This record gives sequence, structure tokens and C-alpha cells, in this order.
Amino acid sequence: MPNILPKPQSQQIINKSLELSSPIKLYANNEFDLAADFLTSFITSGSGMEVMFVDQLKDATIILKYDEGIENREEYVLDINENRIKILSKTNNGAFYGVQSLRQMLPFSFESGNYSEKKVELPCVVINDKPRFSYRGMHLDVSRHFFKVEEVKKYIDHLAMLKFNTFHWHLTDDQGWRIEIKKYPKLTTTGGFRDETLIGHYSQEPEQYDGQKYGGYYTQEEIKDVVAYATKRSITVIPEIEMPGHSLAALSAYPEYGCVGNQYKSATKWGIFDDIYCSKDSTFTFLEDILDEVIALFPSTYIHIGGDEAPKKRWEKCNECQSVMNREGIKNEHELQSYFITKIEKYLNGKGRQIIGWDEILEGGLAPNATVMSWRGDEGAIQAAKQHHNVILTPNSHVYFDYYQSDDKDNEPLAIGGYLPLEKVYNFNPISKELSIEESKYVLGGQANIWTEYIPDFKQVEYMFFPRAIALSEVLWTYDNLEYKDFIYRLSIFEDRLDTLKINHFTKYKD
Repeated sequence: MPNILPKPQSQQIINKSLELSSPIKLYANNEFDLAADFLTSFITSGSGMEVMFVDQLKDATIILKYDEGIENREEYVLDINENRIKILSKTNNGAFYGVQSLRQMLPFSFESGNYSEKKVELPCVVINDKPRFSYRGMHLDVSRHFFKVEEVKKYIDHLAMLKFNTFHWHLTDDQGWRIEIKKYPKLTTTGGFRDETLIGHYSQEPEQYDGQKYGGYYTQEEIKDVVAYATKRSITVIPEIEMPGHSLAALSAYPEYGCVGNQYKSATKWGIFDDIYCSKDSTFTFLEDILDEVIALFPSTYIHIGGDEAPKKRWEKCNECQSVMNREGIKNEHELQSYFITKIEKYLNGKGRQIIGWDEILEGGLAPNATVMSWRGDEGAIQAAKQHHNVILTPNSHVYFDYYQSDDKDNEPLAIGGYLPLEKVYNFNPISKELSIEESKYVLGGQANIWTEYIPDFKQVEYMFFPRAIALSEVLWTYDNLEYKDFIYRLSIFEDRLDTLKINHFTKYKD
């Protein structure tokens, strides 16, 4: 049985094999150009084998073919017999996932370009496969620590290999603003940097700092490049522009949009800060201008607007915020947050986009069309689904990959805290037992988050990602028959692929 991750829904082994030899003749329907291009590049760069495109089905060794009988847009059939390989789907996405499964059946040395033979033998198999959830996401925080474009692309490569379809790009926070906005250049030239960074853990006393200016940002051309790169790998990039809280970096550049007149600075330590956007009218003009440029860069239906961890202390004493509350008949500051989020949502809806917010957007009343990303357990998801709002599960109990993955914390890289072993990730179920069958339809899927307060370089991102993200990919893709022991067996084989790719990954789960 092929050891494919995430596990396909159905696999039927035929006791025969196919010898694939160079030159490989490939036929692909036009709508499958991205899947065909990826497969061609993978084979030619990974081996000594040549791939030739042919116009006739009868001449082909590998066929990527449209099949209107397939219902799910991410579904595929991978059929390997003694004479040819056929991948059937109705969309490029499905064909791409079929290619990823075929990729995992090829020798590991294809990943490093070291397969030098002119032929390869594959087992004959019929795989029928489709995902359990339509939203299968991974998040990366580039605000606390910044990662280069090539590293972000490598992260996207990791997602594509595991059939994730969404990259949640956390681009702004208190510690750094990472996306160029041409109308407000100081967002990056000032807000993109902090004076220094906390050394050690947040809880350590006395606090120590490195004294080194830190920062960076992505130009709009770099953003476009990353989005195009992800699109070629069937991944949607969802940007997150935090509001009304987690906004110190923006306020350091444009203090007039805060509630107090003092000079703000990008945060040099982690945590939650009292200073947030003021809810006056000029702030919305500022944010709408920013979102206009964001929309032009990201074709995703969703824009994530944060909404979490926004203390109301400044609003309570701000004359302009209190004036807005009086004008709009708003009873308290929680309702003011709802007003804030709803106003932003209405603007984005008018541009043909939808918002996602962390579960705090439920406070004071949920914006009409918002999708809730529930991180503080599943209570927010349950509440939103019962109100017939779409939800995405990302509870810190099961999918916060900045937590320790070993209970031997003294011998692990410094992390924010918590303990999230591989098996707990594998036991994650996005659908709560408290939801009815009808209510559970509002659960779009799940996502893991990698917050980077304590993750200063990309090697450590990979270490926290693998193998937990592999477990999550299977939870979100595969319907049933999930067995941890079987998963570990397949993972132990897959580790050779990770090693061939020179991916830094955690291994102590086997102890």
C-alpha cells in the first residue's frame, strides 16, 4: 500500500507494476496547466528523465484529464496500471492533489534532484480521494519575527506537499508592520522596525533586551510574487491586517489614529498592549485606504481583520470614542468593538470581499457576514455556528504550533509555553459534539497557527511545523479510519522525504 500523507479516502492495490521510462509522454487538458507544469518540473529537476507534452491521449504515459462526473472541486482519481498513469479531476486543484499523491509514490531522491536513472517502477493502484473539509489552513506570523520571501515560498511548498489549501499570512502586529502601503509609506519605513527585542522568555525577571534594531517588510511586488507562487500550488493566501488592537507598529508611524497624543513605538516585547486604534471617523478612512491596497494585492475572498485582544482602556477615556458611542447609540465599549468590526466588514463586503476575525469579534454582537476563527477553545465556534455563521477551528489546545512538542522542555528550543504533542494534534476534531448535523455544516475546517515570538529563524519554524502539520493535514483531509499507530508508521517512512528535502523536523515523538 502506498504510504501517502494525508491518507487517501480509498486505495485499491493491484498486484502489478508500471515501468515509467524516459522520455515520459504527458497529456493534460488545458485547464490543468498548473498541475501539469508542477509535475513536469518535479520530474525533470528531480531525475534524469525527460517529459514531453503530447496532443493525443493514445500517445501518453501520464494523463491529466477533465472528468465532469467528479463532484467535489478538490477530488481526484489516481489510476496507475501497467501501461499508463491517469489523474482525473474536474479542477486544477483536484489534479494538483493527484500530482502530490503521485509525487509521494516516486523515490525520495526526486526531491533532491539525485535520481539519475532513466526509468522508475511504480505499483499499480487506484486511488479515489477528496478532502473532508474545504478550509485546510496554516498560519505564519511574520510580525514578531520576519522571514524572507524565499523562506515564505518554502513554507508554501510545505503546505502544497501536504494538500493544505490556505496560507494565512499574519502581516501586521504591535512588533512590526510588514506590507508596503504606498499611500502611507511610514507604515513600513517606521512601523516595519523596532528598536530592540526582548531576550529570553516574557516571564523572566529582570527583562533584558538585545539593543539591536530589528525589522523588514515586503514590497508590493514581493507580495504579488508570493501570491502568484502560491496560486501555482493551489493555495489561497489570506492576508491579516490587525485591528483595532495589535496596532502599535502602525500607530508608531501614524500616531494621529490612536486615542492619546503621545508618540507610540513598535513594541519591543510580547504581550497585549492598551494602545489600539481610535474609533473616530478618520481612522476608518485610514484603514479603508490600507485595505484598498491590500485588496489589489490579494485575490482571496477573505481578508482577515484580527479583532482579538483589544483592551478597551483607551476607548473608555477617549473623548472621540465616547462621542462616537453617543452619536451611534452604543451602550458600552464591547458594542463599540462590534461597531468597529461591522463598519470594516461593510466596507469590504462592498468590495466583494468577506472578513474573518478571531473569536473576540463575537463580543458586543457579531458582524452580519463574518466568519469566526475560534482560537480560545471551541466555544466561539459553537456560538457562531449556532448563529449560522461560518467558522474555522484553530484552538490553542490542539493547533498552536508555537507550543512545546516535548515535555522535556529543558532540551527543546525556547517556546512560549504549553505542551502540544503530536498525538494530541492527531486527535483534533474540528466539529464539536455540541453541534447538530445542520449546525456542523457551518464548520469550514481548521487551521494551525505558528506565532513567532520565540521563533527567530526559519529552521525553527520548520522544527515547530514538522511533523505536527502532517498530523493536521490528515485530520483535515481524511474522513475516517484514522489510527495513530498507522499514521506513525507512515510518518516514519515519510521522514526520509523530509531528510532528503533537508527539512529541520522534530523526531523525539518516537521515544
